[in-house]
Amino acid sequence: MRGLVRLLAALALATPALAAPQRPNIVLIVADDFGRECLGAYGGTSYDTPNLDRLARSGARFTEVFSTPRCSPSRVTLLTGRYTFRSTNEWGHLPPEEITFGQLLRDAGYATALAGKWQLGRHRDDPQLVNRFGFERYCCWGWEEGPRYWRPLIWQDGEIRGDVQDRYGPDVHGEYLIDFIGRQRDRPFLAYYAMTLTHLPGKDEPPGPRGRRETFAEMVANMDSGVGQLIEALDRLGLRETTLVLFTSDNGSPAGVISQLVDGTVRGGKDLLTDAGTRVPLIASWPGVIAPGAVHDDLIDLSDFLPTLAELAGAEPPRDRIVDGRSFAPLLVGGPTLPREWAYTLWRGRSWVRDREWKLYGDGKLFDMRLDAREKRPVLAARDSPRSAAVRRRLEGAFAQLGPGSR
Repeated sequence: MRGLVRLLAALALATPALAAPQRPNIVLIVADDFGRECLGAYGGTSYDTPNLDRLARSGARFTEVFSTPRCSPSRVTLLTGRYTFRSTNEWGHLPPEEITFGQLLRDAGYATALAGKWQLGRHRDDPQLVNRFGFERYCCWGWEEGPRYWRPLIWQDGEIRGDVQDRYGPDVHGEYLIDFIGRQRDRPFLAYYAMTLTHLPGKDEPPGPRGRRETFAEMVANMDSGVGQLIEALDRLGLRETTLVLFTSDNGSPAGVISQLVDGTVRGGKDLLTDAGTRVPLIASWPGVIAPGAVHDDLIDLSDFLPTLAELAGAEPPRDRIVDGRSFAPLLVGGPTLPREWAYTLWRGRSWVRDREWKLYGDGKLFDMRLDAREKRPVLAARDSPRSAAVRRRLEGAFAQLGPGSR
């Protein structure tokens, strides 16, 4: 409970007009393959995202948030608060000994549910896998078993649903979570919406009602609509002011997607360790607690979600293992924080550590991200200036703190 005590102390120091329940309901929404350049709130002009933009205006927007460039390792880190070199580099696998925020919040008295994409084990091999990782109820696409969008294959609470052959998978997932939320009267709840959108349809996906697979722009619109329906449900149920809504993504947009910003274009960077592949949006909205219109440039990476949710719920992170994340819960309410000095990611044997200005790869390549955001001109050690040499030593120290395997 020490984390909750610290959070309540932060609330006491925040703006007097802000007030909060001791333990909020939590809705965590994670988009699939969705770069921040696709959001109007981040300067994107290619797509209409009115609900997400409204959500950003109602709360805080974070500008320095980082993931891995692919979904499975991002989701492992998000769920466990641990970098994948500590647990697994196996695709689509979450080791059974890992502890997730679902387990922590369930054990702290929260009702827990997950809908959308699991992809950390196959439901057909173990229909109770999601439950064992802390989610009391679930409604998930059957990864590698069938379609995710039109005429979806969906596992729900241990069984395959037989009534969705004329449905759109994301609609089913959203309805499931709205029903779950509506049933909560006596317990705080965690609703984890691991969206299947906006991942491009696979070749085995049936065409939709238009006789074709959806475009990326159409899937962005569907995703935004689904988020809007969840927020409307919270309003209708009188739960909006007791609920923290978080929205982020697992990695950048697909490489074939080119999106317009007010000051240029961005080609999606999924699979790449560049900003286009790893710099993701984060929106946090909690009316009456998070000041509307706030913008934060504190460093955050996906490992920070487990300790943040644990602190909000009055739960303690595991003490029998290294947890890499750092809670940003006080930042949400305007309390004192201890900022993260660097963020880290690893993918396919390559890794980097970075702060807001500099980025050092495990192979020694250093980039000044203010002047070279597309990483075309590495600063080589042999040509270091006094400043870049100092930065290199500091970021090398981050790798040393992480320990063996981090490179």
